[in-house]
Amino acid sequence: MDSPDQAEARVRLPQLRLDELLEELQARLDAARGTRDRVHSLLEAVLSVGRELDLEHVLRSIVEAAAALVDARYAALGVIGPDGKRLSAFHTVGVSEEQIARIGPYPEGHGILGELIRHPEPLRLSDLSEHAASYGFPANHPPMRTFLGVPIRIRDQVFGNLYLTEKRGGAQFDEEDESVLSTLAVAAGVAIDNARLYEQSRLRERWLQANAEITHSLMSGSERGAALGLIAERAREITGAALVVLTMPMPGTDSLVVELATGQGAEDHRGLVLPIDDSLTGLAFSTAEPVRSPDITRDARVSSAAPRFTGLGPAVAVPFGAAGEGVRGVVLLVRQAGKAVFSAKETEPLQGFAAQAALAMELAERRRDAEQIAVLQDRDRIARDLHDLAIQRLFATGMTLQSAGRLIDNGSASERVLRAVDDLDETIKIIRSTIFGLRARGTAAGAGLRGRAVRVVGEAAPVLGFAPSLRMEGLLDTEVPGRVAEHVVAVLSEALTNVARHARADRVAVALETDGREVRLTVTDNGVGIPPEGRRSGLRNLAERAAQLGGELRLTRPADGGTTLEWRVPLPDGD
Repeated sequence: MDSPDQAEARVRLPQLRLDELLEELQARLDAARGTRDRVHSLLEAVLSVGRELDLEHVLRSIVEAAAALVDARYAALGVIGPDGKRLSAFHTVGVSEEQIARIGPYPEGHGILGELIRHPEPLRLSDLSEHAASYGFPANHPPMRTFLGVPIRIRDQVFGNLYLTEKRGGAQFDEEDESVLSTLAVAAGVAIDNARLYEQSRLRERWLQANAEITHSLMSGSERGAALGLIAERAREITGAALVVLTMPMPGTDSLVVELATGQGAEDHRGLVLPIDDSLTGLAFSTAEPVRSPDITRDARVSSAAPRFTGLGPAVAVPFGAAGEGVRGVVLLVRQAGKAVFSAKETEPLQGFAAQAALAMELAERRRDAEQIAVLQDRDRIARDLHDLAIQRLFATGMTLQSAGRLIDNGSASERVLRAVDDLDETIKIIRSTIFGLRARGTAAGAGLRGRAVRVVGEAAPVLGFAPSLRMEGLLDTEVPGRVAEHVVAVLSEALTNVARHARADRVAVALETDGREVRLTVTDNGVGIPPEGRRSGLRNLAERAAQLGGELRLTRPADGGTTLEWRVPLPDGD
């Protein structure tokens, strides 16, 4: 017979086993509930990410969902750049704007972040500082120890990586965290792909709308300048460019001239003359292929003489022209520093858009040619009518009066008739002169002032030892008469010769402008200036030329040294 203690032990043993079973069951229920909650959170995250269509919002929601799913203090999504070796964008969660400003520039993909770029496989670390690829954090960076990273793939291409650090509560990231994050990465890839396709379709729609607007402008008879201005403005808006510059070749020279510029610093570009052989736009013109630059301020193909691109960065030069007629010009688009570089996918619609510029020029030139032909035909008709009708009748009237004069006995009356005959002869001479003027005005008047100025500047380069910069604005070939143009060319040549002989300069800027009322030539160098006791025979010659035409010559010294020569004369009315 058992003692009371033995009986009590037998009763207590099944109860202990039942408590253990209940605890184990509760633990399994909690685990199942936790798994259910986590799966539910994962599904919610997938749905949340998939609902977005804006790419920036998609990337942001992916980072936030990843941090919440694995309970990480810090999360980031790094987008791999076109070269496949470094990060082009970095989206973070858990770090404030003030902290980011103190830390400095976003990482480019070195160390542990680069390890995931080089080997796109999930990476889980209990202490990231112990990994061979780790080399520490920059100053003011928050401490980070535990790490979990997974790649995001879009089809067969790695788009970027998810980086998670510092699991809350001091715990380690486990296999389940890795599995959940990898699942989210798959859904993220689909969401990003959808957002990119949506973005591309919206961009294509904007290009089509812009093309329709430009076509309507062209068909409604807009002027060439207005159509090209519309093309430049729409290209700037759609591509996010800060500056658009349109350059055209100058006939008879090896140079391009900036015909239109809009956006940041546009006034520094208008009228500039650029060499075809030694410039970014010149390379696009000569090769008839788009030319990209990751940073135009550091590009050797862009002259550093004038800081025209301060604050700007990525650029692309796109040639345009009608099929079979060669390149007619180049459109240069430049984004602000720090913005994304122009990709090949962006360049394709740009080339189609540039073809609109060629069409604008083609239509404008054909319309202008048709108008000129109409004017010439009208002049020829007027000249023919004057010659065949008016002159013949006047001549016949004169002959009649001359014959009648011999029959008049009154001397005073006879003299008046003969004087009328002389007046008719003079009128015939005037009409013939008018006929000659009508027919001669349509013929070529020789090389224009623009082309002659480019040649003078080009000829001065070997003597100076460098190429001067040249900027021209206004209707120089049509509003400046030939007599004034001769003086302008002579003054420009002598001014550059004086700089080469006396200034000891290494930079010269030439500006030739007209507003229809006067023509102004400005030559600025960074040389030693004009000494008070120096010879001034050449300058007196320039001043005399200006005085002959009712103008003036001014000499000033810029704040940074050198000399500025300004030669300006008024233009005659009705020339």
